[in-house]
This record gives sequence, C-alpha cells and structure tokens, in this order.
Amino acid sequence: MKLFLKPYLTALVLSVTLVSSLTLSRSVSAEEKSQFTLAWSIYVGWMPWDYADSSGILKKWADKYGIQINVVQVNDYVESINQYTAGQFDATVMTNMDALTIPAASGVDSTALIVGDFSAGNDGIVLKGDHKTLADIKGQNINLVELSVSHYLMARALEVVGLSEQDVHVVNTSDADIVAAYQTQDVTSVVTWNPLLSEITAQPHTSLVFDSTKIPGEIIDLLVANTQTLRDNPKFAKALTGAWYEVMSVMKSPQADAAKTMMAKASGTNLAGYNTQLQATQMFFSPADAVQFTDSDSLMETMQKVAQFSFDHGLLGDGAPDASFIGIETPAGVFGNADNIKLRFNSTYMQMAAEHKL
Repeated sequence: MKLFLKPYLTALVLSVTLVSSLTLSRSVSAEEKSQFTLAWSIYVGWMPWDYADSSGILKKWADKYGIQINVVQVNDYVESINQYTAGQFDATVMTNMDALTIPAASGVDSTALIVGDFSAGNDGIVLKGDHKTLADIKGQNINLVELSVSHYLMARALEVVGLSEQDVHVVNTSDADIVAAYQTQDVTSVVTWNPLLSEITAQPHTSLVFDSTKIPGEIIDLLVANTQTLRDNPKFAKALTGAWYEVMSVMKSPQADAAKTMMAKASGTNLAGYNTQLQATQMFFSPADAVQFTDSDSLMETMQKVAQFSFDHGLLGDGAPDASFIGIETPAGVFGNADNIKLRFNSTYMQMAAEHKL
C-alpha cells in the first residue's frame, strides 16, 4: 500500500535568493481580479482540496462569489511553495515552518487563511535494537531529512532528555531513501513521517521513542495565500474557506466514506489506509475549533520556537540577526519585528464560517 504524503522539506536559502527579486515586484502589483490559482500537494490533510475540486464544491463556492479558481496539483511539495513564492500561485498548502522559512524569509507577506490540522503522531523518532528509550539517542547517527520538520522534531525531543544537537550526528537522508537506509546494519536511528514511519515501525526490533503527540500543535498544516491578494480580493478568501468547511462537514457526515475513498484513491491508497493516516492527524473539522487554536497564546509560543530553530539553522536568510527578524502576527499578538511582518495567522474567515456568514 503506497500513500504519498508531503515531504516536510524546507527549501533553504537557495529558494530565498531565487525568488526574492520576483516577489518584491509582485507584492505591490496585487489588484482586484476574477481568476485565481490554488496549488496543492498530496498529503492526508490536504486531500480535501482535491475532493473540493473534483466534487464541484469549490466551483460552487467560486460561482457564488463570481470568481474562478483553478486548482493545480504539484507533485514536488517544496517546488509548489517556491512557485507560490515566485508569484505563480495565489495560494498553496504548506506547514507553519515552511511558511516562515520560504515565502516569509523571501520577503513575501503571506497569510495562513485556513489552519487545517496538526500532526498528532504522523512524525516520529525510531531507534533500533537494544536502544529502547529516547535517552539512548545520545551519541548516535540520526538519519533524517535535514532542516525539515523531522529535524525540528528531533531538536524538540532532545530538549526533553536534556540533550542538544551536539550530542548526536545528523545524517541527511532523503525521504525516498530512509526506509531502505533503516534496513542496513549501520543505521540505528531515523526520524521521519507517515507512511514511512509506519513502514519502519512495522519492522522487528524497533522502538518508537518519540512522536509528534509529545509536541501537540507544533507541526501545523496550512492553506497560505498572498496577503495583498486577500486584501484586494476578499471573495477569494470567502470561496476557499466556504469550500473547505463544506468538505469538512462531508467528512463527518454519512457520506464520509465515499468522500474519503475518493481522497484515498487520489493519494494512492485505499479507505483503510487513508483512515489510518487520519488517526495520526488532528483535523479541525469544525471552524470554531480552528479559530480557537489559531487565536490561542500557544500558537504564538509555537511560532517563537519555530523561529528560533529556523534562525539557529540559517533558514531566515543571511541578513537575519536573530530569531525575531521576521514578524509573525497571530490573533494573540506579534512575535518578532512588528515593522517586518511577513507571516500572518488570520482567523477572520474561519470565524465567518463558524458563524455561517460566508
């Protein structure tokens, strides 16, 4: 059974330098328009966008507001963010960390319009053989996708047992190679995400010593849109939000299995496989729940942790003097430079959905 999930990658400084010159001109050219492009990548929490498109739900909402939304699937997750950052898409899906380190770090003012879910076991650390506790990770080579959220998860886990990254050695390993690498004798520890995580933990003599349930709400999946585009075109925001929560209601209705079967097929698995992934994903099916999460103080605290990790690893750009270089606005307040806000969490339209005002 094969389920393609988003590779939790970060495109680093190369993406920043490649797209920054393009985005600066785009940021001042946004205007009212009637056609938009939404990009998405295959991942359990983002399959609802494909269903919204294929079922006609998205078109229904676009028609309601007199606009057209073209939906594009991009197989390379990082490339989809790069293209969004370069102005090729009006909105796309990404994690909170990638939203900070790619478009925001490139100077693109972006807004998290919909907070869809967070990882609740989809990411984890596995040790092999006699290593059965998180403390056993000290001194080991750790195979993971470097500078990804797997790297972030490892850093947070090390804090729990009083260790730092100096106590381990990171071995950069692509997501395509990590399962095969774990099967070799030399590899004793990996950090990865589902379904790769499930494949590895199914092997004998393995111990899952830490997963994202231990840092709830820190690896967040978002729909992100260009801030100026949203300001100039609130109809685009309303159509996207309305369509999303109609799909969420379908996923909690008697028609849920039929809808999820379509999502599963589009992502390369079956209903059982898709449901397994959903069990490790804290979906915000209710807009009120998404608003409560977005408006909380804990979101700003999480983004402060993410910003610090990103700065420590050079992901905020060469010119960043500290973790507060980029301003991050949440309903609870601003972390970082209020004069350089480039990432915003806006619960306005989710609140409208909760109040049935879309």
